[in-house]
Amino acid sequence: MAALLRLPGGPDDVAELVEALLVAADARPGTPISARWRRLADEFGDALDHLPTPTTIKEQQQ
Repeated sequence: MAALLRLPGGPDDVAELVEALLVAADARPGTPISARWRRLADEFGDALDHLPTPTTIKEQQQ
């Protein structure tokens, strides 16, 4: 299932969400929800890795 997620801070907001999921998972080790939060963090992180690298206006003009 795909979802469109719009965040005002862009990729930085998603990176913060990934970090928060990992911190939450560390707070409840060995629980099913901890494993779910780690899986979500991995999936978000993988999606971030597939985004194109942003370019500046100068790079686009060259």
